[in-house]
Amino acid sequence: MAHTRTHIKRDRAESRAYSQAVITEGGRIVWLAGQVAVSDAAGKSLAGDFDGQVREVFRLLGVTLQEAGGALKDMVTMTVFITDGRFGDRFTELRKEIFGGDFPASALITCRALARPELLVEVQGIAVVG
Repeated sequence: MAHTRTHIKRDRAESRAYSQAVITEGGRIVWLAGQVAVSDAAGKSLAGDFDGQVREVFRLLGVTLQEAGGALKDMVTMTVFITDGRFGDRFTELRKEIFGGDFPASALITCRALARPELLVEVQGIAVVG
């Protein structure tokens, strides 16, 4: 069976850079562990740098997906944890920039803290690669 993907889009969801649902047929499922970023690829600390952490998290998720035979575009859902609700709108802007369109389904959850005090965002997800 060929791998197909259909996005159920609604205006509110699209404005927040996620799809209401993603329907897949065929392909392999990749379950992505929660990904955080304390430093960038060059080793520079990302403590306190929300944008930097988000970009690095998605870069690292992309690396993992590449190892599994896929790419970020193959993500069908994600759960995003942020430590400050005021980061929500900025996360949406960054996700639009990173994904461009045909967004994964998503939940955005505000929590008191992540595993280390300098972490501001964590993303886990599921991808279907084919």
